[in-house]
Amino acid sequence: MGFDVKPKFVTFDMNGTLINFSINATMREVLGDRLPAEVADEYLRICKAYRIDECTGAYQPFHQVVARSMERASRTVGLEYREDEARAVYERIPTWGPHPGVTEALNRLAEAVPLVIITNSDTAHAVRLAENLKAPFEVVISAEEMGVYKPRLRAFEYMFDKLGVTPDELVHVSASPMYDLRSAAIMGIENKVYVDRGWEYDEHWLGYERITDIADLPVLFGLPRP
Repeated sequence: MGFDVKPKFVTFDMNGTLINFSINATMREVLGDRLPAEVADEYLRICKAYRIDECTGAYQPFHQVVARSMERASRTVGLEYREDEARAVYERIPTWGPHPGVTEALNRLAEAVPLVIITNSDTAHAVRLAENLKAPFEVVISAEEMGVYKPRLRAFEYMFDKLGVTPDELVHVSASPMYDLRSAAIMGIENKVYVDRGWEYDEHWLGYERITDIADLPVLFGLPRP
């Protein structure tokens, strides 16, 4: 297990992979008693599906992605949609912190190779969330900067151009085959890491290294465990 060559950069998805993207818990809190227990799980499931659907069309600010997905999910389960609730969910995003062990693993890995974030956050949120990780990043690329969201292939083309690299000069790390690793594979990134956090299926045919403990990430690059 590991990589034979040292990449120019390790690129990371941020939300869900590094940041504990607590949007389901936040929606439960914001909607409160207005989200009946009997429809809550379906609401959250379909809202996730609508978020990725909203990301695959023409670019719109992320607060609109959150709002449109909540509006569509509300309609599906017969719940009244309220714009102020969608705004409240969006505004809590920058307060979220990293998954356990992430800061330590990133700082250890940064000793060996430069780190980059490519995220579906808008620029203001991307900067604040990256700060919450308390690790050194060479570049933070936001969806707002790219004018497109992952899994759109244009996001990866933008990243290649921004970093001045070819696909074989990167390792890409994500907890999402759906948003990241399928597109990365299509775009020719052979060296990939799937951080399996248990909320998507393992798509091993995409040809990635699978880890369940973020502490194993530096090990893939030949660094000993502390």
